[in-house]
Amino acid sequence: MFKALFLLLALQANPNVVWKSEIKNTDGVNSIVLTGELRSGIDHVSGTVDITPCGGTACYTPEYYEFDHYISGAGQSLAIPQIPVLSAGQGTLGTSGAAAAPASGQSVSQQPSESASQQQDGGDGEPLWQLVIEAILWGFAMLLTPCVFPMVPMTISFFMKGSESPARGRFKASMYGLFIVLLYTVPICVIIGLTWLLGGSGVTADIFNWLSTHWLPNIIFFLIFMVFAASFFGAFEITLPSKWTNSADKNSDRKGLGGIFFLALTLVLVSFSCTGPIVGSVLVKSTQGEFWAPMVTMLAFSVAFALPFTVFAFFPSLLKKLPKSGGWLNSVKVVLGFIELALGLKFLSTADQTYHWGLLDREVYLAIWIVIFTLLGLYLLGKIRFRHDDPVEYVSVKRLFFSIACFSFVLYLVPGLWGAPLKALSGYLPPIETQDFVLGNASGQVSAVPAASLQDAAASEGATLTIAHGLKAYDNLDDALEAASRSGKRVFVDITGHGCVNCREMEQRVWSDPRVLESLRDDFVIAALYVDDKTKLPESEWVLNDSGKPLKDIGRVNSYIALKRFGVNSQPNYFILDSDGGILKGPRAYDLDVEGYLEFLSE
Repeated sequence: MFKALFLLLALQANPNVVWKSEIKNTDGVNSIVLTGELRSGIDHVSGTVDITPCGGTACYTPEYYEFDHYISGAGQSLAIPQIPVLSAGQGTLGTSGAAAAPASGQSVSQQPSESASQQQDGGDGEPLWQLVIEAILWGFAMLLTPCVFPMVPMTISFFMKGSESPARGRFKASMYGLFIVLLYTVPICVIIGLTWLLGGSGVTADIFNWLSTHWLPNIIFFLIFMVFAASFFGAFEITLPSKWTNSADKNSDRKGLGGIFFLALTLVLVSFSCTGPIVGSVLVKSTQGEFWAPMVTMLAFSVAFALPFTVFAFFPSLLKKLPKSGGWLNSVKVVLGFIELALGLKFLSTADQTYHWGLLDREVYLAIWIVIFTLLGLYLLGKIRFRHDDPVEYVSVKRLFFSIACFSFVLYLVPGLWGAPLKALSGYLPPIETQDFVLGNASGQVSAVPAASLQDAAASEGATLTIAHGLKAYDNLDDALEAASRSGKRVFVDITGHGCVNCREMEQRVWSDPRVLESLRDDFVIAALYVDDKTKLPESEWVLNDSGKPLKDIGRVNSYIALKRFGVNSQPNYFILDSDGGILKGPRAYDLDVEGYLEFLSE
């Protein structure tokens, strides 16, 4: 059965067919089927399907399927009979993985190892709790923008003075806050709900998975962040049509809850030039996770934004302690613009790493961040002024402290230009392997142990990959086992991916420990199996799956090996083998416990 999974289907097939996919349940067994409408004169359909099952925080190994069907009676336009693509009758999909690459609608019996079902998620998505905290912080930050901050005391005073009693005023303010939450959250829920109802959970999940993994949306998100940053810097204002604002403002004069609702709607519309970029930022980041993450994060964001309107109504004396409006509000917008500029680079980096463009290597990424936060520090000191800024006659204590924080962060980043690991940012920066120059030793790697390039010649001879910390690795298991036989060492199998964030975090925060790195260098022959590598193999190196179909690229071969031989299909996962290929230990998944990892590596 499919348990808490969504599926990303990439279909390459005849363009003369209108294709659909769905999950069907027959006698308690789920299967994926393709249906569609055939255009006139077409009697043959064929193609390939790439399926990526995801669940929780993990996206599992992609699976590859082919189909080739002739349709009888195709003289006129007609519906295609259902083409089965994947059957989950064996119960593998949704526990530890998918059946390994059957073709033409046939499923393969597969029983993963018991240990594989106990593995931890190794997904790339940002944890939901982290997204929620970020959304709350953005919600509070939005209150400090010049479009919103002056509205707080005005709105509270309106409710308190225009009500028959303080209790009535508090009720109105509470409803005002509730309507703000609904206005931000309900539209997102409706959009996601409609995609769910019209296309099913698979379509909804496909949309969000595509948004988080494909190069096109990542480039669009990057450009959106740049536009938002320019807006905060004062280049232009992002506004909604004035007709909407005027209509909402007129209806706010109504009595009762209707008037309060339109008053809240007026705030949402009027403040859009300040809040729009922030709302967009929250939504864009949340689409990198589960399909319901935007609903949760927008709820957290809107509650944080609306909360002060209710709190100040219950404790009006706090209004006297609020700072007066002034030029500092525009300074908040500019600071947020710098932050948007820095965060937007992550989306360009994601596309760059996934497709190996080589545009945004680690040192380039760091150089841009160093410039951004240096400029931010100078801005806080009044050395840089933007269009709507007031002159800074003197530096306040708050500005001084914030500028100190900025310059301290810049100094923390600078050593990264020469290869310092910067572990606190390992999830945001490109992998250190993309860095052209790393200061430290002959291999160009920074390490507290001798250079990884000094690995045993018998263990590393013929190794084709240089992975984290300069370690030499084989790109296939057979060569690694042959090297292990020559050297008498054990084989360390690293099931990984180029786009796997948690894999990079393990390498920077666990492998970087001198004891771990020394053990990997001295005690093992390493096989790094990248399951998302699209490099095509020569025909002599193709591997046939269980149904006799060839797997033609490195990633699909490694995915097949990971599932059939090791019973896992998420990354990262680690195994230790003897020189004959027998599994001694594993799997060990994403876990930042260094001592536990050392125990795993021990004899």
